[in-house]
Amino acid sequence: MDEQAAGDNGFWTQFNRRELRDLPEPALPPGFSFVTAEQVTPEEAAQAHRDAWHPSTFTDHGMRGASQTWPYRPDLHVLVRAPDGTLAATTIIWLDERNGTAEFEPVGTHQGYRRRGLARSLLQHGMQRAAQAGATEMLVACLGAPAHTAARALYYDIGFRRFTRDLPHTKPR
Repeated sequence: MDEQAAGDNGFWTQFNRRELRDLPEPALPPGFSFVTAEQVTPEEAAQAHRDAWHPSTFTDHGMRGASQTWPYRPDLHVLVRAPDGTLAATTIIWLDERNGTAEFEPVGTHQGYRRRGLARSLLQHGMQRAAQAGATEMLVACLGAPAHTAARALYYDIGFRRFTRDLPHTKPR
């Protein structure tokens, strides 16, 4: 195991889950709306990704490739549109119909629109869509080390709980 990477400032992954029952209603700020990838172009969806993870090397071609990957569904690729037309938050929900599980991956908010509750509302809306599509459990991953609290705190606040983690392992030379 890589002790530094697995430490309090490391970059290990924590996996979280939540049952899809007792789902709260999302509450977007006035003028914001939910859209799906069915309502935007692949280029706009790719731009939303780049805006959320700036700097990002994600390309329009990469978005088209992701949209052709099983089990991608454009109705489960949800975004938040700001009053000015900017796609301010984005997530893709990957549904496993056989197991009744769905996973948020990735989840991100445009840097200019953070701290407005958009991610919370997006995830709540996404959980409702996943449940309507047949999922009974939702999954999401985040950095698990104590130094990386932002995403984990959001996920915990909306009912997710850790169920496992992935620690980095390296082979010494």
